[in-house]
Amino acid sequence: MILNDNTDRYSAISITLHWLMLLVMAAAFATIELRVNFERGSDIREGLKHWHFMLGLSVLVLVIVRIAARIMTAGPRPMAEPMWRKVLAKAVHLALYALMIGMPIAGWVILSAEGDPVPFFGLELPPLVSPDKDLAERIEELHELGGTIAYWLIGFHALAALFHHYVLKDGVLLRMRPGR
Repeated sequence: MILNDNTDRYSAISITLHWLMLLVMAAAFATIELRVNFERGSDIREGLKHWHFMLGLSVLVLVIVRIAARIMTAGPRPMAEPMWRKVLAKAVHLALYALMIGMPIAGWVILSAEGDPVPFFGLELPPLVSPDKDLAERIEELHELGGTIAYWLIGFHALAALFHHYVLKDGVLLRMRPGR
């Protein structure tokens, strides 16, 4: 079932989910980066970590909804552009989706392997693995690397959109802009 009959723009649900995910991901990044400004063990530092966990898991929920929406809605018609740009755009999008799925799962595994509760807005999610400090440390290193890669990919994605808008003037950014 295809819910979008507009071939010039993404569907309203895809646009909404795109920008909502940006906000949730920015908040997840902000909470973990800001925590270092507070003393270890302090309530505010622990609160920021708690919010980081919940926001990260929210990204997982939203990406599942976003994939379903992408399957159920038609995207805009493909742009006429060189194949190398299409391939690069597809690779960046696939990497972003892999991170939006993998990072929250890695975080969930880290908490589980540390034997910590996995909070999600008043719920406690079940552990994915048994406590294992070595596993937690290995996954935490990958999680941090993934965060660094995500910063770069998100920045590259934003720069590419701005390049399309201001240099190529091809309407790519307008296809994902909120509003009509």
